[in-house]
Amino acid sequence: MSRPPVWRPHWTAYAAELLGTAALVFFGVGAVLADFVPGTPVARLLPDPTARRYLTGMLFGGVGAAIAFGPVGRASGAHLNPAVSFAFWLAGSLGGADAAAYGAAQCVGGLLGALPLPAVWGPAGASLHYGATLPSPAAGQLAAAAGEAAATFCFLAAVLWFVGHPRLRPWTPLLLPPMMAVIVGVEAPLSGASLNFARSLGPALLAHTGGSLWVYAVGPTAGATAAAMAAVRGDRVHVAKIGHPHRDPHGRFHGAATGGPAVVMRRRLGQAARP
Repeated sequence: MSRPPVWRPHWTAYAAELLGTAALVFFGVGAVLADFVPGTPVARLLPDPTARRYLTGMLFGGVGAAIAFGPVGRASGAHLNPAVSFAFWLAGSLGGADAAAYGAAQCVGGLLGALPLPAVWGPAGASLHYGATLPSPAAGQLAAAAGEAAATFCFLAAVLWFVGHPRLRPWTPLLLPPMMAVIVGVEAPLSGASLNFARSLGPALLAHTGGSLWVYAVGPTAGATAAAMAAVRGDRVHVAKIGHPHRDPHGRFHGAATGGPAVVMRRRLGQAARP
């Protein structure tokens, strides 16, 4: 009688997620501050705030793409976002224990990436809450959570589609700059367009704006669930790596979607809907 496989922690991958998320927050939030702190060169050259939002999204996505193409992407797949790891677990491509460890590492990385921001940006950074994502006062937190869910759905549905097609997988990081440009340009006035609890966590704690953090936990989780339910195909392997999808010496990122939670839930919902 064969024994079930024993789960082993993958510390190199977790460390890569921690360092990659720290870099994403430090440089990505730095781009937010560089574009929106009054008096910066970008603010002077590009006075239109809508144009600056599109630029900020492009830069944030560019940071993510650079990390995915580099050593972090090679080691861990460069999820850099608990919602991404959760979506890959739903797709059956990443084990539950690894997904939870990734999420914990990403949150710690988000905190570490935010810690230098006060020293680098000083009072100017504080005036913009160190780049914290905040719900629109006019719309409220529920609308902001819905916006986060919708934006995360669009983002992860596209990512899952790419990683589910062998010819498209290597190009997945190139999705990030244009997609984030559009998402931040359109959705940021509603919620700040985080899509990522780990990205929002550190700046919120620095700026004492943690009262709205639930928006950036619930919204992206709901969006990731909807994206997996819509985009995961049972006859495909949705490789759980944004970067370097073909590098998987231990077979951790290539789980088939057939028995994954998204396909199982969809099957059960279909059975329940039958008369």
